[in-house]
Amino acid sequence: NPFAGLVSHLRASWLSGKTRPMEYRVAQLEALERFLDDKKQQIMDATASDLGKPPFETELSEILVCKNELHETLNNLSHWMKDEKVDRILAMQLDSAFIRKDPYGVVLIIAPWNYPIQLFLVPLIGAIAAGNCVIVKPSEVSKKTERLVAEALPSYLDKDCFAVVTGGVPETTRLLENKFDYIFFTGTPPVGRIVMTAAAKHLTPVTLELGGKNPCYVSDTCDVTNVARRVAWGRFFNAGQTCIAPDYLLCTLEMQEKLLPALEKAINDFYGPNPRESPDFGRIVSAKQFQRVQRLLGSGRVAIGGQTDEAERYIAPTVLVDVQPSDPIMQEEIFGPILPIVIITNVDEAIDFINSRERPLAVYAFSSDDKVVNRILERTSSGGFCGNDTLMHVTLPSLPFGGIGNSGLGTHHGKFSFDTFSHCRGCLKRGMGRESLNAPRYPPYSQRRFGLIQATLKVARKSDCTLL
Repeated sequence: NPFAGLVSHLRASWLSGKTRPMEYRVAQLEALERFLDDKKQQIMDATASDLGKPPFETELSEILVCKNELHETLNNLSHWMKDEKVDRILAMQLDSAFIRKDPYGVVLIIAPWNYPIQLFLVPLIGAIAAGNCVIVKPSEVSKKTERLVAEALPSYLDKDCFAVVTGGVPETTRLLENKFDYIFFTGTPPVGRIVMTAAAKHLTPVTLELGGKNPCYVSDTCDVTNVARRVAWGRFFNAGQTCIAPDYLLCTLEMQEKLLPALEKAINDFYGPNPRESPDFGRIVSAKQFQRVQRLLGSGRVAIGGQTDEAERYIAPTVLVDVQPSDPIMQEEIFGPILPIVIITNVDEAIDFINSRERPLAVYAFSSDDKVVNRILERTSSGGFCGNDTLMHVTLPSLPFGGIGNSGLGTHHGKFSFDTFSHCRGCLKRGMGRESLNAPRYPPYSQRRFGLIQATLKVARKSDCTLL
């Protein structure tokens, strides 16, 4: 296997204990911040080349998000690393019982192309903070960013403990044949199943950050202008190539008639009368993805936008109406700048529609009535939830980010990243003396001895206390 030597080298480094001291972890995390600072312009250029990503969007979603994660981690790492004391039963009151946060060992991070810096760097921050050695596999689809990461990142990190591997499906397949101690994958459910199958051969634990069709319910009681602006921003940011973008709207026919002119105005306000000429609207990442997204325009009827240019990989911000649940656009994650509207008659029908499908990465709900927002929250299941806005819940490092069911397995961001890449090792340390206290557990057994053991080992249920 072409990667066996690299994995073995990193495993030897990890076994040496090199990555365990907090000072080492801090030094590597600070090096990541220098990478972001020194290579900021190259990151801007690479993401612009790969995705037509505007500088504002790159600064926000690739650089600021990563810096926030770094600062959150550096600010709290000493606290996160401390042993966690636990309650003790009577027999162990004189002993030390605690949870130690151990690194897993050698970790593999497989990143996608849509946020080619953020989606490898954020999990890498957590893996380093937890004391692991790491192999990063950036996406070959975002070619310029892959080259930048492969050429620049190794000069900032310890080469004995961290490595970047490039290539496509054949290289990734061979990479997955090796035994890793943890695998973190971001991508689509079909590839997630392949990764999980490969991990199962070595009984390797995984985190899968997948996608899904994120529903966005808009009630009849809301500020239509605000809804249109927030939905349009979330849907068309990064040209719609965002795993948590609102994938489709659910609303009544009456609300659709109000939303359409508001959405058209929002698009015009954001990108001008011809979004193709806007410096603030991105492009589809590749010809293959362009053709896939373009085919989805055949669903329903185009109400806004619909223009395309294959040479530029340009698809205009588009809204579709008369969309049926059986249409092709409702069968897969769109991952492009198209927003279908599906008509429902009331909130209960919207909830039933959401619950009849695979559980999404995010659910969005808009209403001026907080009871309606809470109803969607309480009666649906998803990786995350955001009321009266889109995307913003993932900018908070204190919230976990991850899917459920078809949209993923496990979470990260902030402390959740540290926890993901840490094994919670249950530890008990007892003294060598006081052997007489252990005598009741040894043979020959008797009922009297069991009574003594039960008295010292059992966990009693606390009695309910009722104040009269």
